[in-house]
Amino acid sequence: MDERCRAVAALIFAAESPLTLERLCAIFDCQRADLRPVVDRLLELYPVSQSGFYLAEIAGGYQFRTDPDLGHWLVKLSRDRPFRFSQAALETLAMVAYRQPVTRGEIEYLRGVDSGGVLKTLLDKGFLRILGKKDVPGRPLMYGTSKQFLEFFGLKDLNGLPTLKEFSALDPALDPGAEASPEFPLDIKSEHNSARNGI
Repeated sequence: MDERCRAVAALIFAAESPLTLERLCAIFDCQRADLRPVVDRLLELYPVSQSGFYLAEIAGGYQFRTDPDLGHWLVKLSRDRPFRFSQAALETLAMVAYRQPVTRGEIEYLRGVDSGGVLKTLLDKGFLRILGKKDVPGRPLMYGTSKQFLEFFGLKDLNGLPTLKEFSALDPALDPGAEASPEFPLDIKSEHNSARNGI
């Protein structure tokens, strides 16, 4: 491994958040075409499940991540309680992720309860961002997911969100042929496709 390759690996390792190719190019004062082969080589050198960590393309950048299968060991390292989402926060986050851009009114219609507090918490935690105002009377704010959302869930982009078919494999109750539940009337597959097109 040459010095530039080792330097890129060291920079990615030391960075607090995913390091973009653009940022790396600025550091090395070079073009994307010069560094792309270096990053591709590192992705080959640090694959998933070959060691305790791997290089992942996350939220538009690159970051070393620990192997998810080793999570039960990593929990022993920290005395802090792991971050947990409430059921309300997970429901709201899922609705925003699959339907974005979405307004508070649309979320509350789907959930059937006030969601202002949950939205504020998710905004404060950095999982959501305001995308603008909807061009309808009242001009309500539109919400979408943030880069931190992608980083937290280990996603390169919204294309990495599970489809309805993948959900069904985990839980047979979510059969694609079944009618939508009145408590969660989301057509996840179609909404996921719209989210893909919107990013």
